[in-house]
Amino acid sequence: MTTTTQRLTLDEYLAYDDGSDRRYELVNGELLPMSLGTGRHGAIIKRLEKIFDVEAERVQHAWIALAGTIGLPSPRSDRWDTVRIPDVSVLTLEQWEALQERKAVIRLNEPPPLLVVEVVSESTKSTDYRARRAEYSVLDIPEYWIVDPLLGKVTVCLLLEGWYEATEYQGQTILQSSIFPELALAAETILQG
Repeated sequence: MTTTTQRLTLDEYLAYDDGSDRRYELVNGELLPMSLGTGRHGAIIKRLEKIFDVEAERVQHAWIALAGTIGLPSPRSDRWDTVRIPDVSVLTLEQWEALQERKAVIRLNEPPPLLVVEVVSESTKSTDYRARRAEYSVLDIPEYWIVDPLLGKVTVCLLLEGWYEATEYQGQTILQSSIFPELALAAETILQG
């Protein structure tokens, strides 16, 4: 569902306020309301945010995991009028602190997040597997996880020479992460409701 008929620029999007608490992504200049996911969707996001924070602290990295908090301008149709809000983003504490006094949008001239995660729902299947994967690779995000409770799998995409190499994990198979190489995390642990 599209909320506006006129296209917005990135600056107009960042200044947009409809007086509600509703969050929007910007796709090709159009505001797209972000719908609530299922309880399972939210549980997966919360679990991953906590797992990433605990692991970053364990290995003494000054990183933070944030659920649905960071905006990422993305390229589409030769214009930079798309902003995605990943379900989970992992970035450095230094970068997070730099966002404290402004909109939490990582600009194109700033380093990208270390890792982003999207949890698939019926309404986001195509976008999560196709559009976001392409957009996140162009933004040089080193690692992108697609957590799909509908198909019972986790796809870990690692950026190699500008393209994502994807590996699918199911059941008790332990994921291989370049950002968290010591993390012993099975696909089924992530997918629990």
